[in-house]
Amino acid sequence: MAFLVRNTMTSPALMVLSCCFLLIANGAQQSEACYGTNQKLQSLQVSASANQPYLTSYHFRPPQNWINDPNGPMYYKGVYHLFYQYNPLGPLFGDKMIWAHSVSYDLINWIHLSHALCPSGPYDINSCWSGSVTILPGDKPFILYTGIDASGQQVQNLAMPENLSDPLLKDWVKFSGNPVMTPPNGVKDDMFRDPTTAWQGPDGRWRVVVGGQIDNEGMAFVYWSWDFINWTKLDHPLYSVQETGMWECPDFFPVSISGKIGVDTSVLNPGVKHVLKTSLFSDKHDYYVLGTYDPQIEIFSPDTDFHGNSNDLRYDYGKFYASKTFFDSAKNRRVLWAWANESDSTQDDIDKGWSGVQTVPRTIWLDKSGKQLLQWPVEEIERLRGKKVSIRDKELGSGSIVEVSGITASQVDVEIDFELPELEEAEFFDPAWVDPQQLCNDKNASIQGRFGPFGLLILATEDLTEKTAIFFRIFKGQNKYVVLMCSDHSRSSLKEDLDKTTYGAFVDIDPHHGKVSLRSLVDHSIVESFAARGKTCITTRVYPKVAIENEAHLYAFNNGTRSVVISSLNAWNMNQARLSKEESFKL
Repeated sequence: MAFLVRNTMTSPALMVLSCCFLLIANGAQQSEACYGTNQKLQSLQVSASANQPYLTSYHFRPPQNWINDPNGPMYYKGVYHLFYQYNPLGPLFGDKMIWAHSVSYDLINWIHLSHALCPSGPYDINSCWSGSVTILPGDKPFILYTGIDASGQQVQNLAMPENLSDPLLKDWVKFSGNPVMTPPNGVKDDMFRDPTTAWQGPDGRWRVVVGGQIDNEGMAFVYWSWDFINWTKLDHPLYSVQETGMWECPDFFPVSISGKIGVDTSVLNPGVKHVLKTSLFSDKHDYYVLGTYDPQIEIFSPDTDFHGNSNDLRYDYGKFYASKTFFDSAKNRRVLWAWANESDSTQDDIDKGWSGVQTVPRTIWLDKSGKQLLQWPVEEIERLRGKKVSIRDKELGSGSIVEVSGITASQVDVEIDFELPELEEAEFFDPAWVDPQQLCNDKNASIQGRFGPFGLLILATEDLTEKTAIFFRIFKGQNKYVVLMCSDHSRSSLKEDLDKTTYGAFVDIDPHHGKVSLRSLVDHSIVESFAARGKTCITTRVYPKVAIENEAHLYAFNNGTRSVVISSLNAWNMNQARLSKEESFKL
């Protein structure tokens, strides 16, 4: 987990760090070649074909094999870096995972470099698992990562670039004194992983969080260090919750309470709130809480209690896991990455030779209400937009379906705004409906209501035997209207042996005083949808059998008994992002 950290250290601490860099440089071990070769990922300039209809065109992915957690994203000397969990030997999760490495100027077009970290020493011989990058004073990036050691326990290790003058940071060396953290007393050997980026407190000491579990209590362990090498565990966690199980891939960072401007990970003042995110191993969802961090006692106090269920805040209510943010100093924003795993079968992954993609990077900031985070695709994604089609002021009566023609529906960016008259006639909302996902499952796109379902039919066949429905329903509660967003995959494919789970979430808006908006990024087998300018997000993986390539269609629809109006719809063909090998990178 990688964030950029500003230089706020005192002079004595800087001297200690300088000495420690010399120590590491003199006592380091170069990251050995992976399985005897330091192979580069091959150039990837292929379009989806009849044999690869689910291959994405503008979502980050390696050319082949398995990918999962994003690791150590950062902006360094004019270049964006993304490390990620990768199995170089096949399309399934492997016994010896590595850190692959790619770089970019714009977060959209990427160059694959040599692998950064591979199993080599007794402290990581069985895998190099997830971690983070912290940029120390003097533009010195350090990797903290989880190694699976020779005995199978999870330990935390250090690595640094071999050549700090290389903006690509192609070669990394490991600290000869690894590991720098081992499982504490009471923690099982396999319940201690995924260090966050470090931040610096007012006393000059560095802090880092490591995810863990004791019994069934999930927790964020805190470690201190003056020199980034010698770490001491605090006697209490930053935050913990009973009955939530293992906390993977924790993330901890500040957000400004006013505006979209991102802040560095070490910022601590009255103008920020803190975000603590965890990836729950038990249900494979990412949850977060907002609150206040007190560095004097090293406690995070959430604004609302965390329970690890459907009532908690999530970045995304679909296929979105092991997320990682970083502070982008070039544009003063915080950027969010996540892994979207497959929903097809293991045999499908073996047959196609790859598994997993990264979601489109998103800018993330605090909503004006202070009660939740907002997300939106980074602005750079719009550079891939091509041909545009539009619809304006189109009424959709009950049962209406309107095709958005003239675009490539399998590779598209679409934004739509709905206006809803006469909301007083909306259906009554039952207070017992506390689980939005279950509600979407019970009231899928084929179940007619009054206001809804209305929205988009994505990756659909002409006869609608295949379709992925992203839609809304509007209910009338006791004191306010309730907006439900659903992603219904029950009819997404004629293929069997797929996970067609329907996802759902509530959207905190008042449709009586504004429009209901939706943006969906469609890329062959992944759909990322953003409601109300990023208040609620749902990512899904779908695999239509017929609605592929030019056979895919896009429709706006209304299956409610009351009319809705498309006040505006804009859809753009999306061009293919460039994914290439190192030799094409120009400084």
